[in-house]
Amino acid sequence: QLQLVESGGGLVQPGGSLRLSCAASGFTLDYYAIGWFRQAPGKEREGVSCIIRSGGSTNYLDSVKGRFTISRDNAKNTVYLQMNSLKPEDTAIYYCAAGWETVQGICVMTPEWYDYWGQGTQVTVSS
Repeated sequence: QLQLVESGGGLVQPGGSLRLSCAASGFTLDYYAIGWFRQAPGKEREGVSCIIRSGGSTNYLDSVKGRFTISRDNAKNTVYLQMNSLKPEDTAIYYCAAGWETVQGICVMTPEWYDYWGQGTQVTVSS
């Protein structure tokens, strides 16, 4: 029973902040790289951020750099995505996923590298 559960989404005004959480049950998150993905209506799923098992390397979608921060607390079996300065174009369902690092020891934001997915949490940025 491998489950990931996202939480923390909601409605926020442009410029506001949200903190998303991804909590694991049935397995230990520190065995996996974790990615955050998002999908807006009518659009393809895109990678937002990822973090390797140790937390020592991260990656971000260019459009969220400087605004979003991914982190993990392996003791709590949880990964976070702090989202600041939110924009309407950030509106989407946000998913976390557990997957694999590359042999170079980095994470990539392509869905094929991730096997276990949460059901998503809605983020809506609107005035």
